Amino acid sequence: MSHDHKPAEPSHEHSHPSGATYLKVAVILTLITVIEVWAYYIPALVSSPLFNPSLLIMSAAKFAIVVLFYMHLKYDHKLFKALFTGPLIVATGTIFALLFLFAKISL
Repeated sequence: MSHDHKPAEPSHEHSHPSGATYLKVAVILTLITVIEVWAYYIPALVSSPLFNPSLLIMSAAKFAIVVLFYMHLKYDHKLFKALFTGPLIVATGTIFALLFLFAKISL
């Protein structure tokens, strides 16, 4: 009785991003960070009810970009994307509900 053990082959190949892609992603992340820091130094914006939600949106965008590119989630199976984005959506909804509840934002 012979058992042939073949190494597992990936079901599909994907191309990895190039160095230029990583450079573009780094520039985008840097620009978002510069906007976040710049916004903090504008007193009228800091006192605005839109300040906290705008920072949260920019932080969520940076989180998504890091997860998609640097953690290679963009190239993984759809199940992994759902397992990552589902809780992010729930957490974002919870944060916005708490901001609304504690009058940090209003409709």
